[in-house]
Amino acid sequence: MPKKFLRRTSSRYVKLGKGVKKNQKWRRPTGRDNKMREKRRGYPKVVSVGYKNPEESRGKIKRRSAYPEARNEGAKQPVIIKNVQELEKVGKNQIAVIGKVGKKKKMEITTIAKQKKIQIHNLNVEKFLKQNKPKKKEKESDKKEVSETKSENKKK
Repeated sequence: MPKKFLRRTSSRYVKLGKGVKKNQKWRRPTGRDNKMREKRRGYPKVVSVGYKNPEESRGKIKRRSAYPEARNEGAKQPVIIKNVQELEKVGKNQIAVIGKVGKKKKMEITTIAKQKKIQIHNLNVEKFLKQNKPKKKEKESDKKEVSETKSENKKK
């Protein structure tokens, strides 16, 4: 799991990111007696040069593995997908990441990705397609019966 550098006293306040990820922004610790700034033992880590990732794996999505050596082997470059045409551009060492699109377009993208066996990183394709199956249209005769029973109930 990558290191998450947290702001000083972020565990105290919601506005500094206590349980709210979008508020978790790094600020360098300042202050005369600040223990984090002094990099003392037992205090959260401070951002510094030594934590930088290797250049060949930067910006890539690593595969999940218990062994650190095996993680970088299958690292793939992410490609943001916003429509079906962009899905065709996904290459061998790339992985699809669905952008900010609506449900209907997401359904189209996932069905085509499943057919072409393209891996999508930020979506469980099987689960998504199972939950959002297109509903069968009711027959007109069934609709009439339902509306007749509703009108009879209103009259009573």
